[in-house]
Amino acid sequence: MRLDKYLKVSRLIKRRTVANEACDAGRVSVNGKPAKASLEVKKGDVIEIGFGQRQVKVEVTEIVETTRKEDAKEMFRYL
Repeated sequence: MRLDKYLKVSRLIKRRTVANEACDAGRVSVNGKPAKASLEVKKGDVIEIGFGQRQVKVEVTEIVETTRKEDAKEMFRYL
């Protein structure tokens, strides 16, 4: 699954366009490397997102095309 779509489906970022812009601005890295929105995300990848002063670091545990809001937290694990 594409990185921008994963960020939206997992509810880490609310909209796919915002996820796309964050990737273009260099605020998202996967496994320690700056990532483009088109990067394919796999289980076990570590994603870091910079939200202003805050850094969010998560590990991908599951990849699903669609999910309910309550189940979205099962797609990743905070590190």
